[in-house]
Amino acid sequence: MTKKSGKITVLDLFAGAGGLSEGFLQANFDVIGHIEMDKDACETLKTRNIYHALRRKNKTDDYYKYMSGKVSRNKLVQKHKLENEINSVIQAEITKDNCDQLINKVKVFLKGRKLDGIIGGPPCQAYSNIGRARDKNGMKDDKRNYLYEFYLKFIEELKPKFFIFENVPGLMNAGKGIYLKNILNGVRKLGYSIPDPTIINAADYGVPQNRKRVIMLGWKPTMNIQTEKIFSKVKKMNCTVENFLDDLPKLKPGEERNNVKYIKDSAILQKNGIRCKQDRVFSHTSRPHNGRDLDIYKIAIKKYRKGQKLRYNELPKELKTHNNEKSFLDRFKVIDMKATASHTIVAH
Repeated sequence: MTKKSGKITVLDLFAGAGGLSEGFLQANFDVIGHIEMDKDACETLKTRNIYHALRRKNKTDDYYKYMSGKVSRNKLVQKHKLENEINSVIQAEITKDNCDQLINKVKVFLKGRKLDGIIGGPPCQAYSNIGRARDKNGMKDDKRNYLYEFYLKFIEELKPKFFIFENVPGLMNAGKGIYLKNILNGVRKLGYSIPDPTIINAADYGVPQNRKRVIMLGWKPTMNIQTEKIFSKVKKMNCTVENFLDDLPKLKPGEERNNVKYIKDSAILQKNGIRCKQDRVFSHTSRPHNGRDLDIYKIAIKKYRKGQKLRYNELPKELKTHNNEKSFLDRFKVIDMKATASHTIVAH
């Protein structure tokens, strides 16, 4: 999609810390607003907005001074007139009571322009297979099941030319498929063309991680969209997981490095636009480990080097903490540095 004058405008709903909008910013879209309920995620969104604005002005030195605590955010915002970068982040839970108010705020951000696209996806916990397995009611009573209704409301009121809805593969069968059916029927009633949902793996699009997601792309029928080209896989980079990690400073358990240089220039990351020479490392932190975990991972690493995986039921008795030896046996994973894509790293 191209635009003759100005950038393509998009709104990021349920923005999280901005992983989806980051790609659109790097592709030179105008992300006119982010709506997210989590305070810390909103602070991250503001910081990334500041980064992109200063990078466009070739003023990243001031960004690193801000990140190092040498200059306050307020002074930085005033100096470079970055009020829009801050104000475009709305910290709010989208509810029945405030949905119309939030839509009106977005209209103010647009300043009379038309909104080209809406991106985002509601929190995935209610649709996740793991989340449903852990909840005694299978997440049937979780209100997050119905947040897609607000997504549809934003589409109805703002009438974007296109939208991109992403979520976990579990959405395909959550609620026996009723939520997915409601989403598809809802956008089609609003007059949008939308192919059947597609599950894609980020590893097929230049990301060194096996991360599968449902992607739904809808558009106004007046747009000339060639559906067969939408999810064309890209040529994989000739690299391994190690190429994405080996320029990071080494850490001991519990150690943190902040505002430091990468230990080497990674030619492959610079070539693919992932790293710039002036980039620095922030919040580079390793969680502390107890003695038991260290002993377990000594075993896991030995097995990994032999091409094997450690299973929980193989641990010595003194390293086991529970009696379940039938499920989640592969919880102690070692990142395969020679692989072309990493497994998803579970957060603690």
